[in-house]
Amino acid sequence: MEKQFKHIQAAHCENGVATSLMRYHGLEFMSEPLVFGIGAGLFYIHVPVLVINNGPAVAYRTMPGWIFSQASKSLGIKVSRTKFNSEQKAIEFLDQKVKEGVPVGCQVGVFNLPYFPPEYRFHFNAHNIIVYGKENGNYLISDPVMETVTTLSEADMLKVRFAKGPLAPKGQVYFPENVQRISKEVLNKAIAKGIKKSTVMMLRLPGNIVGTDGIKYTSKKIRSWRDKLGPRKAGLFLAQIVRMQEEIGTGGGGFRFLYAAFLEEASNYLGQEKLLNISDDFTKSGDLWRESAVQMGRIYKGRTNNEQKDFEICADLLLEISNIEKQAFVKLSKMKLGK
Repeated sequence: MEKQFKHIQAAHCENGVATSLMRYHGLEFMSEPLVFGIGAGLFYIHVPVLVINNGPAVAYRTMPGWIFSQASKSLGIKVSRTKFNSEQKAIEFLDQKVKEGVPVGCQVGVFNLPYFPPEYRFHFNAHNIIVYGKENGNYLISDPVMETVTTLSEADMLKVRFAKGPLAPKGQVYFPENVQRISKEVLNKAIAKGIKKSTVMMLRLPGNIVGTDGIKYTSKKIRSWRDKLGPRKAGLFLAQIVRMQEEIGTGGGGFRFLYAAFLEEASNYLGQEKLLNISDDFTKSGDLWRESAVQMGRIYKGRTNNEQKDFEICADLLLEISNIEKQAFVKLSKMKLGK
């Protein structure tokens, strides 16, 4: 009897794909927060030399593909990934997997996804979906950010798999192989390892543009933008931060809430009640990220007087976020969570 694929709606595409594929292969305990935390997905970086959509390049999570790869590695799961230079070979590989009845993850560009509302079709090439079958020439699609399953024609599938520009997917297909039962010991070690890895990335990486120092760096930049760039361009820069935070898939406040949920689950698995208190810190951080997005949006839309004090409010919020997240990760770094 052929195993039936079950669609799971998630807050974020890569988390959702990872969760769905792991559950399909028998890991029913897996949840989106657990994948995100074990995969050490929480991050922050502001790259001053890189411009995206005529605005600052900021990201609130690790590189695309990192979460699934790290979570799988920690759990002892092998992940097969393949990219293609040939469109024909990419088509043949995907069709073969469909024929074998193997659900696979695909990295795609958002801009040409026909089932996305027009206002959400940005030039962002690191979206993730699952192809789990094919009927009447159309691929059966489970997109974790959608409520229900959908389809893509062969032409549309080829277009989104070979979208051009930054993070070009190059037809990438990936899926877990030989998934075995995960023991409690392995799971607990993976949880502890994920927390430690996020702690290192947020506190100890060199430079002032990453981790909690990176958030402080953005705060400092915001204070200078109005005088340096002029009110209009400074407002556009703030709008880009909000877009990266709330719309393009790099997370932001939502990822902080997700990490808070992960620490709640981790508390149960590891028997560490202190993780619940630290979870509250990330909930507070998430609230402040959302508050900062509202303030930045008001400036961009002309709902403030667009004075320096309006930018100072945004900068102060990010500075507070930086301090909260730094203190939270310092607490995590001092906990004994196992080897």
